[in-house]
Amino acid sequence: MTTELPARTRLGAQLSRRKPLPVAAATAEENTGLRRSMGLWQLTMISIGATLGTGVFVVLGTAVPMAGPAVWIAFIIAGFTALLSALSYAEMAGSVPVSGSSYSYAYATLGEGLAWVCGWCLVLEYAVSVAAVAVGSGEYINDALGLFGIHLPAAIAGAPGDGGIVNLPAAAIVLLAMVLLIRGTRESIAINTIMVVLKIAVMLMFVAIAFTAFHAQNFEPLAPMGAAGISAAASRVFFSYIGFDAASTAGEEAKNPQRDMPRAILLSLGIVTVVYILVAVAAIGARPWDTFSDNGPTLAAILNDITQTPWIALVMAIGAVIAIASVVLTVLYGQTRILMSMARDGMVPSIFARISPRTHTPVAGTVIVSVAVAITAALIPLGELADATSIGTLFAFALVNLSVIYLRWKRPALPRTFRVPLFPVVPLLGFGFCVYLMITLGTTTWIVFLLWMLVGAAVYLGYSRRRSVVGALSEAEYAEAQAASDESNR
Repeated sequence: MTTELPARTRLGAQLSRRKPLPVAAATAEENTGLRRSMGLWQLTMISIGATLGTGVFVVLGTAVPMAGPAVWIAFIIAGFTALLSALSYAEMAGSVPVSGSSYSYAYATLGEGLAWVCGWCLVLEYAVSVAAVAVGSGEYINDALGLFGIHLPAAIAGAPGDGGIVNLPAAAIVLLAMVLLIRGTRESIAINTIMVVLKIAVMLMFVAIAFTAFHAQNFEPLAPMGAAGISAAASRVFFSYIGFDAASTAGEEAKNPQRDMPRAILLSLGIVTVVYILVAVAAIGARPWDTFSDNGPTLAAILNDITQTPWIALVMAIGAVIAIASVVLTVLYGQTRILMSMARDGMVPSIFARISPRTHTPVAGTVIVSVAVAITAALIPLGELADATSIGTLFAFALVNLSVIYLRWKRPALPRTFRVPLFPVVPLLGFGFCVYLMITLGTTTWIVFLLWMLVGAAVYLGYSRRRSVVGALSEAEYAEAQAASDESNR
């Protein structure tokens, strides 16, 4: 004779249990040692810092051979896809203003199972994107040093798959970001703001100079690889838009998260998209598309060819390193906050939620993540990292679009500081575009993603489901929290 398990201990019930919004808010208030020090400006700078740079300094050379001169169209497609999801992010950020980004949104709406999947995807997205961006730093450091007749040995400037042994510049830039984050959020964000202003100025300088050597014939034929090539490039350059959601990881460090986070997400995405398209058009206009490749000319090299003035190329190379450092700093920041939220919920070890009373930052979690990312950046080539990041991000974005639809249906009266226009068309389109770009990614990327998901399932079944904070609530406590959610909906 068998004894039936309580309803909430069965696997199906565990996967579907949601974290009531009052519990999410209470958990944040009780456990945070973080400081609310960010306004709209700082949040916007976080999102721009986490996004702007990868599209032109890291991914452009790999996307142009796919799409040809139509690479700017690929940026528009990827940007439109990001915008659809950004609108959903903005609504969720104004409705569920806690750290954790799409993981927290999914937990409050779609249940623990999909929240875990989303969080696991975010671990892949943020950690691997930091590594991928850092990988691109070695090339630009070499550009800067090359103007003085100095070159880093190939053995220490590239991963094994890129002809080297270890990419030391990539590892170094990650560890430098770690040191800044440990010192304190306020200091890190101030430094990031300076870097963002500098990298925008450098990119606009490139556009202005490149247009002096613009040749319209470089855009003929516009799409030599056809629509398939543009779609493949759009999937690749979507990596360039990863990071606009970084503001949503700062829900517990924003002064007015419900008002400022939606604005920061949309404002940053608009600025980034315009800059990316300008740089892509200027680069193709100044240099034939078939000269671009993984190891082809960098933006600094293009400027050097146009001006024959080494100091301008030096400024561009230094600007690229600053841009990459800014992305690494802010995306690494977002990664630590997501893991902090997951740790509070019992999904990952509690060490990731420990906040230092001296620096008001998750020091232990920052060190663990940074060291792991530094090792990855030092040993894995760029292309594999970029595609793996894109598929994890697209999956997380798709879930956010579904979360908006679910929350509108279940909690129509929930206070929202931003509402997605043309509901439900926009979130449905956002979901559809994310799925479409996922389908266009290669077989190897899908195999890596599925293996990552299998590892995640094993971690959840073996660890997370038994330590879930929501699962530890008594039936009465859970029912009371759900009733509070229902009452606030009336």
